[in-house]
Amino acid sequence: MPDSITTAFVQEYKATVDLLLQQEGSRFRGAVTTDSYTGKAGSAVEQFGATSAVKRTSRHADTPLLDVPQDKRWVYPVDYEWASLIDNVDKLRMIVDPTSPYAINGKNAMERAVDDEIIAAFFASANTGENGTTAEAFDTTNYQVGVNVGGTASSINVAKLQSAVRKLMGAYKGDVTEQIFGGISSYEHDSLLKEIQVTSKDFNGGQPVLENGRVKRFLGIDFIISERLNITSGNRLIPIWTPTGVHLGIWEDLNASVDKRADKSNSWQVYLCETIGATRLQQGKVIQVLCDDQI
Repeated sequence: MPDSITTAFVQEYKATVDLLLQQEGSRFRGAVTTDSYTGKAGSAVEQFGATSAVKRTSRHADTPLLDVPQDKRWVYPVDYEWASLIDNVDKLRMIVDPTSPYAINGKNAMERAVDDEIIAAFFASANTGENGTTAEAFDTTNYQVGVNVGGTASSINVAKLQSAVRKLMGAYKGDVTEQIFGGISSYEHDSLLKEIQVTSKDFNGGQPVLENGRVKRFLGIDFIISERLNITSGNRLIPIWTPTGVHLGIWEDLNASVDKRADKSNSWQVYLCETIGATRLQQGKVIQVLCDDQI
């Protein structure tokens, strides 16, 4: 196949994959902050701690000079790849079709990688400090809702969601000023359907919570359903968070190539790659809810 045709296939495949990503996207990418980086690490945000005003008690007093607490949060790149061999020209022509299995399969694999990075960042240690040398573990003492709310182990329920929102409000020192997201699996979604306060209009100002039989929003939390959330000791780790609490760093967004492999009987290889990383930005903007996955 002439090089010019190969180049056309590459460009069309990139456009196809980009189009699919724009139409669907990963489930969590739109619910966190993002930025682009180069190098071995990126400083995702400069953080400034709270200070207090000083009351002036006399005329012509010295101007108070206050030290403003400062910190940095760091994010690190991880490489992801996906490839598939195409053994004839007819199949190669298929890859530029947005409905082809090559485009859809590759796109889905890369989207899942983005979600996995974000999910891992919810409760992983986050690196802070001037050079990123200080590891900050997730604060389970203040920002975890236990599995035994109400005295017995349970899956997700209204009491746990109320506790999570209360912890967010406490961290924000009042009302939460951002959109709140919650990641749940189909298992937790089923548990919410059994909660009368979730499904009854009487508890929701006459407004329906269900949309096409699914719980989309409750207590100000917009739910994202994913089967990729982590389970530890039988408890699913449910994240409740605000977008500025988690960050996705992008070193190289989705990149595609189509090449002939002489070492594979001259088969054509469809290849995708991306370099990304994620981190939790701030304690208090991510709440962990333990849910018994055996109930």
